[in-house]
Amino acid sequence: MNWSVKSIIIPSLIGAAVGALTVFGIISYQKPSQEDLIREFYDIENAVYVSPHGLRQKMSKGETDNYVLVDLRSAEEYEKEHIVTAINIPAYKDPDTSAYEEKERIINAFKDLPKNKEIIAYCYSIPCMTARKIGKMLAENDIYVKHLGIGWNEWRYFWNLWNHDGETPSKMEDYIAKGKEPGKPKISEFPSPCEKGEFGC
Repeated sequence: MNWSVKSIIIPSLIGAAVGALTVFGIISYQKPSQEDLIREFYDIENAVYVSPHGLRQKMSKGETDNYVLVDLRSAEEYEKEHIVTAINIPAYKDPDTSAYEEKERIINAFKDLPKNKEIIAYCYSIPCMTARKIGKMLAENDIYVKHLGIGWNEWRYFWNLWNHDGETPSKMEDYIAKGKEPGKPKISEFPSPCEKGEFGC
């Protein structure tokens, strides 16, 4: 092959390769559409959050064998009162001092939980970041937990705020426990908006 042909083919091949890489880069880093972002948001919300209605409905029917509810508040707060059936893996040393630096203890405690049950964490309130931070820490260690859609404060002090009108005859006191043990919910049937299947609570 003579020099003039090489001088045409080699730059052409290099240009084609650069062009292909540029197009690939543009496609790979294309900004997602608004619809893509909305779809992703709902996928994440449905994967992570657990409805307090659905959880309370399971409790009222005595169906407590397929989940582990984890209270992340301090042991002191847990023993005073907690959501019935919850165990305590404290992310706080006391009500005012976090224990986030105790990663090994927290991670190992979650590792010891049953692998065949849904693990649901909760902390102080809806805006509380504790369960989110612990969830992130756990996910970085290949432990995946869900997040109760409300926190202790909403469950304990704002029962009627999140319950549907037909559910308000249920009594918050029946879903609270005291002491070091998780406690057992009172079995009772009452109307619930929660259906079974894809669109259940």
